[in-house]
Amino acid sequence: MSDTRNASKVVLAAYLGWTLDAFDFFIMIFVFDDVAKTFGVGLTTASLAITLTLAMRAVGALIFGRLADKYGRRPVMMANILCFSALELLSGLAPTLLAFMVLRALFGIAMGGEWGVGGSLTMESVPAKWRGWVSGLLQAGYPSGYLLATLAYGIFNQWLGWRGLFIIGALPALLVVYIRRNVPESPDWHARQARPRTPIMEVLRRHAGLTVYAVILMAAFNFFSHGTQDIYPKAFLKVQHGFSHGTITAIAITYNIGAMLGGLCFGALSQKIGRRRAIVIAAVLSLPIIPLWAFSNSPWLLALGAFLMQFMVQGAWGVIPAHLNELSPADIRGTFPGFVYQLGNFLASYNATLQTAIGAHYNHNYSYALAGVAGVVAVVIAVLVAFGIERRDMIMGRAA
Repeated sequence: MSDTRNASKVVLAAYLGWTLDAFDFFIMIFVFDDVAKTFGVGLTTASLAITLTLAMRAVGALIFGRLADKYGRRPVMMANILCFSALELLSGLAPTLLAFMVLRALFGIAMGGEWGVGGSLTMESVPAKWRGWVSGLLQAGYPSGYLLATLAYGIFNQWLGWRGLFIIGALPALLVVYIRRNVPESPDWHARQARPRTPIMEVLRRHAGLTVYAVILMAAFNFFSHGTQDIYPKAFLKVQHGFSHGTITAIAITYNIGAMLGGLCFGALSQKIGRRRAIVIAAVLSLPIIPLWAFSNSPWLLALGAFLMQFMVQGAWGVIPAHLNELSPADIRGTFPGFVYQLGNFLASYNATLQTAIGAHYNHNYSYALAGVAGVVAVVIAVLVAFGIERRDMIMGRAA
């Protein structure tokens, strides 16, 4: 009973950590047009702040992942949360565009560490039979953060402005108090401390094929998520369709609810039918939704299309925390999942700038940019996963 209670506390902390991290990230996608106006630049230039954040996440995954493998998941997770909260606060106080861009790059480093460290702590702490639904819950933290950012933007933006929203983003630092008081260290990490430590480069050389495969897969996954999310509210719904603040907020709330439900459903489903099969089903089912999602004109049809699209996108993503931790070499599990995820993110980091540039070329019609990216990467993911491997029954932490 004590183990189950401790595992539940770990799950809650990791879910909240990723939720609040995502909240801080997604504030930017709602206000980058306001940031552009403040600093007197265009949307494409302002979108570079998103690109810098995504690009630097791989650096953070490596730094914080190595620290987590050496010093433990729990203390590094706390340090990670304090870092991204402080940088979010400073972003709201940035006096110049250059300072803002530097702070968003540093925020990317801090953000890059949280997912991998929180995921390894969780998967090493929960019973094996929990992994599927817990994976879905952890990944649901991402759209949960998006939903919180949507609500914050909808409620507070008119009074606080973009700077005030970034200052609110410092509140996740309070989660450290809960982690310090309630969350135990990973039992798997404790067990490995008595064993000789293998250098990371040696481990990666031994698993070079797996590493390359995982990076390519995560690049496709990041194009899948960011390609369907980052420019959708402001460039597509506001600029292209001219929807009001309230309509954009309502649609964003709708598709984030779909994203959370998708992650939970497919994460749990993967425990029964397998990780690969669940991912392939979600990716393939997203394809017939694209016309409704990207080419409708009615806000009601766009809301429906967005709900269904994010159900499938985050449905596929909901399997990833368990899948990557199960594939990871045990000696570097604090580093490997987060690093390959964020390195893939680096390869996909140009997405927002690419999509806004394509939209500008088509006279601010972003439908083709959205549909093109989503359609291509859905097929790529289905193929890569179908011919890949999985280790659903591997033993780690409390799995035994």
